Parts: sequence; structure tokens; C-alpha cells
Amino acid sequence: MPETRLALIDPAAGIAGDMLLGALLDVGAPPEWLQGLPTRLGIPEVEIDISRVDRNGIAGTKVTVRLPGGHSELPSEPHQADSAAGLHPDHGHSHGEHRKVSQLIGMVQGADLSPWVRERATRALELIGEAEGRVHGQPAAEVTLHEVGALDVLVDVVGGVEGFEQLGISRIHSLPVALGSGWVRSAHGTIPVPAPATGLLIEGLEIGDDGPVVGEATTPTGAALLRVLTSGPPPVEWRAVRSGWGAGTRNPAGYANALRLFLAQAAVEAETVVTLASDLDDLSPEYVEPLRQGLFDAGALDVQVWGTAMKKGRPGFRIEALTAPDRADAVTDAFFRHSPTAGVRSWRAKRVTLPRRQVVVGTTDGSGGTARVKLVEGPGGVRAKPEYDDVVALAKAEQKPAYEVAADLRHQALRLEPADRERRPNVTNKES
Repeated sequence: MPETRLALIDPAAGIAGDMLLGALLDVGAPPEWLQGLPTRLGIPEVEIDISRVDRNGIAGTKVTVRLPGGHSELPSEPHQADSAAGLHPDHGHSHGEHRKVSQLIGMVQGADLSPWVRERATRALELIGEAEGRVHGQPAAEVTLHEVGALDVLVDVVGGVEGFEQLGISRIHSLPVALGSGWVRSAHGTIPVPAPATGLLIEGLEIGDDGPVVGEATTPTGAALLRVLTSGPPPVEWRAVRSGWGAGTRNPAGYANALRLFLAQAAVEAETVVTLASDLDDLSPEYVEPLRQGLFDAGALDVQVWGTAMKKGRPGFRIEALTAPDRADAVTDAFFRHSPTAGVRSWRAKRVTLPRRQVVVGTTDGSGGTARVKLVEGPGGVRAKPEYDDVVALAKAEQKPAYEVAADLRHQALRLEPADRERRPNVTNKES
């Protein structure tokens, strides 16, 4: 069953690591999780400040990573900052201690993280090292970052990935990203926006209009996180469930320097489908079912069969399969593999269905049997439909008529429906 919950990053004003962390907290990631992250990464001396701020009339959450003494990474102001995002390697500049990108990757590998988080965080750091190495002519693993910037990047990258895991979402999309405009000062002089490393890291991303955004809007960390987290534009139709804002450090006049994050659901009840059809007069009826199963295995959403009259009075079958556009080729191939047809017709259609989800319920006889039940939200209320295969299996195990088992499962699912609805995450919008 496809995952319908998703997140949508809206970097209309750009994206930086601290902006993503703030947005994740603003839509429901727990603050105590983020504040405990430095200790899990082996840097307990690092503190996380969380505050509510205003960015040109929009309230958002601001996250600041601080080292002992209150040191934190400064943003890049147009023509004024000493560094652009704190990611440019140091070559003879005095910034205190340094950390190699390879050291940061080692800290990620040794931390208590899930494989999903560790893989993406590691790749983000590798991308940053590769980009900075190409800019400065160094091996990626040998790129060094000054201490404040290095630990800031580490927390931003790991937190930016793990925050979605905290929200229970792994399907992440992005709208076009703004890069900013103008020039900023770096440790190596004045450079154009985007900074050289960012210019490499945005390869493959969809770039949007900068609008009023000035200065460096997207940092190398922000670009790397988009690369490892997102799978391109969102579905054509989706339903916003909750939204929040992560504030950047700068507060320029004229626009909100903040990143918006949507939690959403794919609108599976309104989608484009492909109908594939073939008429057969040379297939024995007993082999229609294997054909139907082959179409389902290839990705068909539904298969219908009905009798028809072919030319010269021959009886036959019309087979129609409904499928998502990206599975049309596979389902077409299944037609040819599992039937003697010499041709398949296809056309696109709009399918409108009711919202549905699946729950697991148990029978009332104390046997411990469970089954999947589909809940469909119709205009007159919720309807329940137990999965046929589960009903048949339970009926056989309990020596009961299948229709009685199905009725019992429907009753249990509808009785639990109000409680199930309350447990469903993100069913109400959060004012942000």
C-alpha cells in the first residue's frame, strides 16, 4: 500500500540547516529530541537554543547551535559577512580548532542513529566535502571546517534528516529553491551568490525565482539536505495537513527569511490513471484468472472481465486493467506475457475515489485472529470492508461461515473508528 503521508519543503526564501531544524520543530518534532542530539553525537558541550521569532510579520521557530562561550555560526550578510555559511575551508586563516569532513562522518557512523538517518546524513556530509574539495582543489575527506562551523553543520545535517524520522515521514518532496542574489564576503574575498560550493551542490535541484530574496539564501548545508532527502516535485494533487516556519538568522526588510514546511497527504482520491484493454477470443476461460493475477502482480489497481461477442459470432472476453501511469508499461507487458493477445489499447482517465485507509482488527471470539479492514470515508459516514483473503483464512481457521466473520470484522472496525480517528497524526492544522 503506497505511503500517503508526505512532507513538502517550500524553500521560496532559500534553505539553510538551521531553517530546516526550526521548521521541523514548528510542525511537531519534539524540542527535547533536538536538544539531546549533541550528546548522542559525542559533543555534549554543544547547546541548542530554541526560540520563537518574527521574520517580517511571520512567526517561526529559530534554532541556534552554540559552543561553550556562546559561539555560534554567523549568517552571510550581503557584502558584510566574514564567511559564507561557515562552510568554506580554512587555508591559513585563524579560526581556532578545525574538523575534517572525514571526522564528522566518523562521528555520524559512531552515533546511535537508525540506518535510514545514518545513510542520508553520511551522504550529505560526503556531498559537502566533495563540493568544497572541488572548489579548493582538495580531497573531499581532507576538507577542514573551523570548529564552530563544523559542529553546526554536523547538528544541522543529522537533525535535518532525523527530524523527519521523528515525524514518522520518509516521503519528502520540494518546491523550487531560491538561491539569492548579489555578492557576499567570504574568507577568500567577495564571491557571487550562490557560493561556489553551493553552485555545485544544487546540481539536479529545481531552481526557482529569487523574487525579493537578497544575499545568500541557500547554503551548502541546505542544498546537500535537499539532495539527500527529497525526491523532486510533489504529486500533482496533495492535501496540506499542517504547516510551520523555520526562521533564518538574518531578518531583512521586505520579505520573510524563513523556510516553510508542509505536512501533507497525497490526494489518492483524485488521480490520473491509465486504462489498458484487450479483447480475447482464443483464451480458455480457466486461464482468465492467471491473466488477472499477472496483471495485478505487474501493478494493476483493478482488473475487470466480462463476456463479449467477437467477429464471426465467436464468444470472447474483454479484459480491462486500471493502473498508475508509471506502471502502464509493466501492465502492458503482463498482457502480452499472460495471454495470446496481439494488441492492447490504452487511454488516460481521471479516477475519483473516496479517502480510504487500512486498520487491523481482531475477532470477538477470543481466538486472537486478526484481519485487515479498509475504512472508506463516504458522504454518509465511514464504511468498512474487510480484506477478502483475511476473511477466508479466518473463516477456515475458526470453522465459521465467511460472511459471519466479515460481519464481525466490520462491526469491530466501525466500533473502534472514533478512537482510531483521534490517534491519527496531524488531523488538525497548527496555527503558525
